[in-house]
Amino acid sequence: MRVLITGANGFVGKNLQLHLAERTDVEVLCFTREHTQSDLLQLVTDADLVFHLAGVNRPEDPAEFQQGNADLTQALCDALQQAGKTIPVVYSSSIQATADNPYGASKRAAEDALLTFAQRSGAPVFIYRLANVFGKWARPNYNSAVATFCHNISQGLPIQINDSSAQINLVYIDDVVESFLQVLDGQLTQSGFVDIAQQYQISVGGLAEQLQAFKDSRDNLITENVGNGLVRALYSTYVSYLKPEQFSYQVPKYGDERGVFVEMLKTKDAGQFSFFTAHPGITRGGHYHHSKTEKFLVIKGQACFRFRHMLTGEFYELHTSGEQPEIVETVTGWTHDITNVGDDEMVVMLWANEIFDREKPDTYAKPVGRG
Repeated sequence: MRVLITGANGFVGKNLQLHLAERTDVEVLCFTREHTQSDLLQLVTDADLVFHLAGVNRPEDPAEFQQGNADLTQALCDALQQAGKTIPVVYSSSIQATADNPYGASKRAAEDALLTFAQRSGAPVFIYRLANVFGKWARPNYNSAVATFCHNISQGLPIQINDSSAQINLVYIDDVVESFLQVLDGQLTQSGFVDIAQQYQISVGGLAEQLQAFKDSRDNLITENVGNGLVRALYSTYVSYLKPEQFSYQVPKYGDERGVFVEMLKTKDAGQFSFFTAHPGITRGGHYHHSKTEKFLVIKGQACFRFRHMLTGEFYELHTSGEQPEIVETVTGWTHDITNVGDDEMVVMLWANEIFDREKPDTYAKPVGRG
């Protein structure tokens, strides 16, 4: 299947191209600023579907709104009609199409041209009145507050907020592309105006605070809830503005004669992750918890875990090694320790269900003693 993308080198176009490149059943044809309207006829002649993403939204001369939006779309419709093509057309319009301004008027005129073409030819046309689209590769300091804030905050530059309580509606680039691909694959067949199912709303101040929290997490090691929803999409977008020299960062390392201890990541509601080492013959631990729980995974070396019940004195011992991954859990009310019983350094991953609180550590020293 041959797919034509107008505005292929724009923000949405680049993301769509990457998704299409992952497929073996699609050949992509591109229309960019290097092309002229006269190139459209040959391109649409070879195409089976058009993603019409080209447009102008921040010109130096307002007259360019008409040229880059309405006139270009009409030229596309004329080319399709001349070529006798009744192929699907997906158009990235804007919520501004209902606004009384030059940009909105030009997008509305482009919509009208496509709807007229659809009515005359019977070709399916899918019009997306997109809100503020955000995601990787959006240009900062252009027309996206998310892109500008992500770039500036990640690079330690100031941001300007005129009204922190102002609400902005957002759609994530991956959700947009997913909907586009549903058209391509015939899963979305109802032509006309199409909405992105997943939309978000956040205040300008809330957006800035969330992005700043992402930046601060490298210092306090506390990650935001980046696993789903808007926070997930914003974090994926934020890190895309990091420069290669920012891809890594150091964390504190605490060492003594026993080995080292390093905290990697802390969460607000699911504990923290760390690792420690122990030299041969070294024992770590020798304490119990009332409520705190932990999971240990030896990833290198030989370990002996020992437990003793704080009331009954019951004793239990087990051995694990890095050769056979096995999670060992500490149980409340049992004092416990871990000893490196091998000849080489032992490395152990550790998860605790809560962030360590020096004021309330819930960690009480008590040697396990011999079995």
